[in-house]
Amino acid sequence: MSECDIPRESLGFLMQDVTRLLRKRFEGQAAELGLTSAQWRLLVNLMRHGPLPQARLAELLEIEPISLSRLVDRMAEAGWVERRPDPNDRRIRIVHATDQTRAQIGAARHIADSIYAEALAGLPPDATEMMTAMLRRMICNLSQPTETDHDR
Repeated sequence: MSECDIPRESLGFLMQDVTRLLRKRFEGQAAELGLTSAQWRLLVNLMRHGPLPQARLAELLEIEPISLSRLVDRMAEAGWVERRPDPNDRRIRIVHATDQTRAQIGAARHIADSIYAEALAGLPPDATEMMTAMLRRMICNLSQPTETDHDR
């Protein structure tokens, strides 16, 4: 599809389309590892933050706890993660990355990096850095509570 074939949409629609296409491309290439994009996001959070309670993982992934529980069930069956009881509160389950995750994370990261390189092809390096800085700024701007947030 050439640039002139892409409809002029709002920034939000364009960002959503890019995210959808990145996810689709990742899932196509990471299928050989047995990973979906949702599972990849979970693993990235575990590698970034270390073992986490399921409730915290649900918050980070912005999904309902029951959806996270199902995701963790599938990943545990496939050997990516394991649940362990919290030593201080037996009601809480902590999700840990497994040796399989530590062994395969590099391959998954390579897939993600190659997809980003493909997506950014043709952009000057300073444009990539500028776009990243602008997206970070947008995240900071939108992470600030608003007056309507206080009313809820």
